[in-house]
Amino acid sequence: MTYSPLPDHLAQPKPATEHTKHAQEQVQQSLNFADRRSFEDAKRGFIASIDPITIKRPNGHITFDLEQLDFLQDEAPATVNPSLWRQAQLNAQHHGLFEICDGLYQVRSFDIANMTLIRGNTGWIVVDPLTSSESSAAALALANEKLGQRPVVAVLITHSHADHFGGVLGVVSHEQVRSGEVPVIAPMDFVDESLNENVLAGNAMGRRATYMYGNLLQPSPTGFVTTGLGASLSMGTTGFIVPSDNVCKTGETRSIDGIEIEFQMTMGTEAPAEFVFYLPQFKALCMSEITSHHLHNVYTPRGAQVRDALAWAAQINEAIELFGHRLDIQFASHHWPIWGRARAIEYLEKQRDLYKFIHDHTLRMANKGFNKEEIAERLSLPPSLGQEFYNRDYYGTVHHNARAVYVKYLGFFDGNPSTLYELPPVERAVRYLDFMGGADEVVRKAQESFARGDYRWVAEVLNHVVMADPEHIAGRALLADTLEQLGYQSESAPWRNFFLCGVLELRNGLPESQAFAASAGIAAGMPMENFFQVLAVRLLPEAALGQDLCIKLNFTDLNCHYLLSIRNSVLNYFKDGQHIEPQASLTMASQNFKKMLMGATDAATLLQNQELDIDGDAHQLLVLRELFDQFVRRYPLVTPRDQTQP
Repeated sequence: MTYSPLPDHLAQPKPATEHTKHAQEQVQQSLNFADRRSFEDAKRGFIASIDPITIKRPNGHITFDLEQLDFLQDEAPATVNPSLWRQAQLNAQHHGLFEICDGLYQVRSFDIANMTLIRGNTGWIVVDPLTSSESSAAALALANEKLGQRPVVAVLITHSHADHFGGVLGVVSHEQVRSGEVPVIAPMDFVDESLNENVLAGNAMGRRATYMYGNLLQPSPTGFVTTGLGASLSMGTTGFIVPSDNVCKTGETRSIDGIEIEFQMTMGTEAPAEFVFYLPQFKALCMSEITSHHLHNVYTPRGAQVRDALAWAAQINEAIELFGHRLDIQFASHHWPIWGRARAIEYLEKQRDLYKFIHDHTLRMANKGFNKEEIAERLSLPPSLGQEFYNRDYYGTVHHNARAVYVKYLGFFDGNPSTLYELPPVERAVRYLDFMGGADEVVRKAQESFARGDYRWVAEVLNHVVMADPEHIAGRALLADTLEQLGYQSESAPWRNFFLCGVLELRNGLPESQAFAASAGIAAGMPMENFFQVLAVRLLPEAALGQDLCIKLNFTDLNCHYLLSIRNSVLNYFKDGQHIEPQASLTMASQNFKKMLMGATDAATLLQNQELDIDGDAHQLLVLRELFDQFVRRYPLVTPRDQTQP
């Protein structure tokens, strides 16, 4: 569904209202901004950075640029929560190569995450090669320039989120891994969990991630200031390599190039597949991403499985028990390290208790009959936890994490049968407006509520106006102004970015879009069975209705064949299957099959290049291409979707 942009005078950013200024002043007074320990830690060990802090592809396309965040040198304006402004300064102003201790280094703020480098006897062990090849290659080049040229001898990927593995091809090649020259070490289930999260639901997550990470916002005091988790997300080239070594149990060790590494499994905490590790010779503990200098997401607004806050707290506690008496340094995949055993243990204990408090007291109130919204509104941290800057809402929030804990145990339904069978948003909105006296009357009353600073209520009621009638200019403009003030007040960077990206959609409409597909680098490294799962998610049930297809796929580069079956509007695949008689057999390289189904090539081209052989009913191949859905990347989030689409 398309609609006209707002008139220019309504589409301009608005200043902070008096209500927002008052909210910012309250934050300023409630926290100890004189505490500068984080700034001291963030700059400790600095060696060098690149100038300007801009990373490009060979063709000149910019993939990462912190130069646009120079305005963060100023004092916090009224359009940014002062606590979030502090976090933005810490993330953006401390970039480059840092020494944690002799032999242990990090490159920070070349992406949303850190890349850690461990100096072995002959080369580098690279930990978490960032989101994009451009950023990881730039980080490695800086280390080689300043610390001496060394080859990469191993890659450790701590967990299954793309900002920790997407840049792997910037530091190692497929050939180096296949030959055994460079091992890639990851936690068990890494392949399935990383591809399930980033590909199976990839389009929906990607659309919401553009809001969460502020990709659509211009850096400015009224726009993007930070992601909270890091300075900014690299928008470069992504890739995927299947690990050659999986860590499966706590207590496993590896000796790589003279470096001893002890592993602890932390599965199902911050990520479904994750480990942390200890380096005895450095007395250093890498906590991956289960600790960071903020409250993390028990549920991430971009969309993912709800995480287990109780297990999260338990794994931090296990790390304290396993390594606490031996560590001098705690570092992680985001933000800056902590030096000194006492400080590190205090930090770990308070991060542990942060998640345990949210878990325990959410369930306490749930057992008293409160629903997730009521719990979120009532729950607040005790001062011993909430006053620590490293426990603040810069990424996750107490409010939405409490709702996540509720959903983890009890699901979306709150037990009230009135909410069990609700109407979808557009139908609900039309009926609400009818009950309320029409859109004009709702907007008139909302103006009065806006003047009182009651922004949460205004957003709720005007959402009905926009869902029912996106061409109601006054209603859409006022909702945009309302979300803007909520964004200005947000201490959470994802909340700010969601609110302000919603403002863009309301004021300007949807940006140009294209069909979603996994990146060429991700698809190339994806195992075939994961690729079949992606196809199954894209199958159009109406197009496949009545179809009974079976195609045998002989892949020349794999030591197996697959039967691809479509029956009952469901796609199944069978490795080395013999129980169904195929109607056609295709012989080709697996990479060409992926390209053909992704639309990067076609059967005619492959046949012409003698890269495809068809035995049997070739018409089945033509039928196959017509059965799969296409996902538009930038579908509406704050305005109605096309209700005619299946």
